[in-house]
Amino acid sequence: MKLYIKYMVSIRCKMVVKAELEKLGLTYGVVEFGEVEIADKISSEAREQLRNELLKSGLELMDDKKAILIEKIKSVIIEMVHYADDKPKTNFSDYLTEKLSYDYTYLANLFSEVTGVTIEYFIIAHKIERVKELLIYDELNLTEISYKLNYSSVAHLSTQFKKVTGLTPSFFKELKKKRKSTSRNV
Repeated sequence: MKLYIKYMVSIRCKMVVKAELEKLGLTYGVVEFGEVEIADKISSEAREQLRNELLKSGLELMDDKKAILIEKIKSVIIEMVHYADDKPKTNFSDYLTEKLSYDYTYLANLFSEVTGVTIEYFIIAHKIERVKELLIYDELNLTEISYKLNYSSVAHLSTQFKKVTGLTPSFFKELKKKRKSTSRNV
């Protein structure tokens, strides 16, 4: 049996979910972003208890099929952008269609209708957040970051970064360096 959990977007969220399942004595298998495979049927009492405990951590057990699909879309995108080492060489629409077994037009229309933003915007926002992380870590240069995140060029990455943040990647990096040096002197 699968349970679907809203806002489960980080490794810490997975840890919280596992801990709550263990507290309730539920046997689970795979715990992915947004979903958990439970070995046995779960009683309505245990389900309600799990729902309440997850809410305390900012997570939400879902029942609505459309909401579940939206969370699956978000989870696939977040996992792909933030955690996958090898980015898909196909475009995102084909990747989502393949992963979720739904027509991309249906996914895109549903996502926009429910969230108020397009899948493309959601992907771009997460890619820019990932670029920020990589710039802050200072382990990769812009060329390496653009390759890692499957941008066609550094110019494309820079243009998208500026459009979203209002800053160039170089300026963003300098701001972070200045903030670090200022905080050390305080």
